[in-house]
Amino acid sequence: MTLQMTKTQKLLRIIGNNTVPILFLVICAFGIPLSGYSANYLVSEIVIRISRNSFLIVSLLIPILAGMGLNFGMTLGAMAGQIGLILISDWGIVGIPGIILAMIISTPISVILGWWCGKILNMARGREMVTSYIIGFFMNGIYQLVVLYGMGVVIPIRSNSLLLPRGYGIRNTVNLIGIRRSLDDLLLIRPFGIPIPLATLFVIAVLCLFILWFKKTKLGQDMRAVGQDLEVARAAGIKVEHTRIVSIVISTVFAGYGMILYLQNIGTLNTYNSHMQIGMFSVAALLVGGASVSKANIRNVFLGVILFHLMFVVSPMAGKNLIGQAQLGEYFRVFVSYGVITISLVLYEVRKKRDQHYAGMQLAAEQEAST
Repeated sequence: MTLQMTKTQKLLRIIGNNTVPILFLVICAFGIPLSGYSANYLVSEIVIRISRNSFLIVSLLIPILAGMGLNFGMTLGAMAGQIGLILISDWGIVGIPGIILAMIISTPISVILGWWCGKILNMARGREMVTSYIIGFFMNGIYQLVVLYGMGVVIPIRSNSLLLPRGYGIRNTVNLIGIRRSLDDLLLIRPFGIPIPLATLFVIAVLCLFILWFKKTKLGQDMRAVGQDLEVARAAGIKVEHTRIVSIVISTVFAGYGMILYLQNIGTLNTYNSHMQIGMFSVAALLVGGASVSKANIRNVFLGVILFHLMFVVSPMAGKNLIGQAQLGEYFRVFVSYGVITISLVLYEVRKKRDQHYAGMQLAAEQEAST
C-alpha cells in the first residue's frame, strides 16, 4: 500500500507553502479600502517601487541557488555602490555616464568585499545567514570610518558641498541631483497618467534573463549541486568552497549596482544610513513573495515587491483613517518587516521537518509493500 495525499491534504500543503503571501494578500485587501487611495495612485507607487527595488532583490537569488541562504551581506555591495556615488558626485559626472562610472567604481570594491565575505561564510558553514548579518554590521563600522575620517584626508575630496565644515568627512546627506532619475527618465511613458520607466525596467529584465541563463551554465549547475548536497558535489569534482565564494561575489556586485539604481531613483544619499536597512527590506520582500531559505525564483521577487511595498504604501494612511494616528501604520510596517523574516524562517523549518516525516512514511510504506 502506497501513501497518497488526498485533495484536502494537497490544498492544505499549498496553503502551508504560501502562508506568508496569503497573509500579505489579506493585509493588503484589508488596508487598501481603509487607506482611501485611488487605483491609479497605488499602481503608480507599485511601478516606482518595482523599478527601484527589484534589482536589489534579484541579487539575492544566486547565493540561495548555491545553498547559502539569504545573503544579508548584500549590504557590503550597497556600501560599495554608495562610495561610487560619492566619488562621481565629487567629480561632477552627471547623467547616465555618472551612473555607469559609479558602477565601475563599485565593482572592484564589491568583488574584494564579496570574496572576503565568502571566505568567512565558508568557515561558518551552516550558519551563513547570521554570519553574513554580523559581517554587515562589522563592515558598516569600516565604511563609516572611511567615509567619516578617510574622505578628505586620505581620499581627496574637492567639493566643499560634500565635506563637513571641519574639512574632512562626508556630510550626512549627499545631493544626487546630477544623476537623479537619469535612467528612469531616459525612456519614460505615462499611460493613464502612470509613469513607467521603460529603461530601468529593461535593465531589470536583462538581469532576470541573465539569472535564467546563468542557472543553465556549468557554473550555475555546479551551484545547484552544491546547494543540494555539499559532499555529493565534492565527490563529483566540483570545487565547493570556490563555487560558494563566487556566488557571494556575484550577489555583492549586483547589490552594488542595485543600490546605485535605487539611489538614482530617490535622488538623495543618506551617507550613513541608506545601506543599513536595504538588506533587511530586500530579504523581507523576497520572503513575502513566497521564497524560502533554500528555494527562490524571479516570480517570488516581483510578487514580493508588489505585496510588501503595497503594504508599505497603504498602512500609514489606513492606520490614520482607522484610529486617527498615521504613526500606527509606521510602527506596523516596521514590525512586519522584521516579523515576516522570523515567520518565514520558522515556517521553513516546520515544512522541512514535515517533508522529512512524510518522506519517511512514504519509504516505510514502500518497504512494507515490497515485503
